[in-house]
Amino acid sequence: MLEAQYALFGMEFSGWTVFGFLFQACFMARFWVQWIASEKAKRSVIPNAFWVFSIVGSTGLLVYAVVHVKDPVFAVGQGMGLFIYFRNIVLIRRSREHDELKASAQENE
Repeated sequence: MLEAQYALFGMEFSGWTVFGFLFQACFMARFWVQWIASEKAKRSVIPNAFWVFSIVGSTGLLVYAVVHVKDPVFAVGQGMGLFIYFRNIVLIRRSREHDELKASAQENE
């Protein structure tokens, strides 16, 4: 399916091209999510959805870079980004757990 060739407006596309565009769109969507959340808050914020879109988009782009394009520069860039995105999710989760424990302790006082 990914190797199939398609023509659109005189340009050749493969399933891999569609795959790459799909995950690039996911990766780009994180900026829209961040912008909308910041506008609503009237200050700069980074919502959890930013990190989720980062992980989904970057994972797909990493697959595209390794399997189809075979580009080590592209692959390393996406791979390093993934580490950072997952690390931020871990830090957010720990912060929430800490806040919940603190709130629970204050209720029990």
